[in-house]
Amino acid sequence: ARGRARVMRQAKRQHISGEGQDMQSIGAVERDTGLGKDTLRVWERRYGFPTPERDAHGERVYSAEDVAKLRLLKRLLDRGHRPGKIIHRALAELQALAQASSSTDMPEGAAPIADDLVAYLELCRQHKVEELRRNLQQAMVRFGIHQFVLDIVAPLTFAVGEYWEMGRFEIFEEHLFTEVVQNVLRNGILTIPSGPNPLAARPRVLLTTFPQEQHALGLLMAEAMLTMEGARCVSLGVQTPIPDIARAALDSDIVALSFSTALNTNQILDGLSELASALPPTTQIWCGGESAALARCALPNFRRVSLTNVAQQVADWRSEHQADKV
Repeated sequence: ARGRARVMRQAKRQHISGEGQDMQSIGAVERDTGLGKDTLRVWERRYGFPTPERDAHGERVYSAEDVAKLRLLKRLLDRGHRPGKIIHRALAELQALAQASSSTDMPEGAAPIADDLVAYLELCRQHKVEELRRNLQQAMVRFGIHQFVLDIVAPLTFAVGEYWEMGRFEIFEEHLFTEVVQNVLRNGILTIPSGPNPLAARPRVLLTTFPQEQHALGLLMAEAMLTMEGARCVSLGVQTPIPDIARAALDSDIVALSFSTALNTNQILDGLSELASALPPTTQIWCGGESAALARCALPNFRRVSLTNVAQQVADWRSEHQADKV
């Protein structure tokens, strides 16, 4: 019996050490879920969950089941739930709790998923890439970029995140959706007519995200809405180091940032404070996205902007700076 147990332990160690494909390191779990390593260790001690195994080097590794539950816990924490109240619930309970509250936690600018939008999700699940792209392009032409972003892209982006967290989308399907929508939106932005002197357009807006913030669709939607209002936009893409953002923004009136729930509150607030101290006092920081941390920022040049109020924010900026020279 002892021999069989030893063989089983050895097989388990081999599985955990990297030969099994369903175990993730603590660093990978942090990136995947948005929960910091310290939080994972504290929960392990305090609540007995998660319950990591150890790899051949003694490092923590986490099962796919634990990672799926951690994703849901992070999402529910962002909605105000306390970890001690929900951490011991079964995965099915957490999924039901998340679904029950999803309709009340839509990001600004996104409406609840409508029946006519489910067709786009199904095309993605069926991997009908060309049909998905064609339908989105036709919708953009039919509704115009402004309504296309607000009524289709924003709610679809939220719904894809819901599908992924509920296990209805694979990660590669989320990536497929993102790639198709980015392609359609970029082509749409190129069709927006510029004024007689595009180099003189104001405000001049630099768009990017902080390191570890990989979600680019929010940034691209903001670029589309700002360009529609005649702003001159330059995008650095995602995950730009804060010192580089400050250096790139020397000629910008506004630095626009997008935040999902991937970063924790301290990362966001500390990063915004660092960026503000490196920018000229006249440069504003506009932030949008789902992160609740944005409501806590009190920097003097900070503005929280949603997709629905971009036009008003741009108009307010121009009113405040109408005497400025271009």
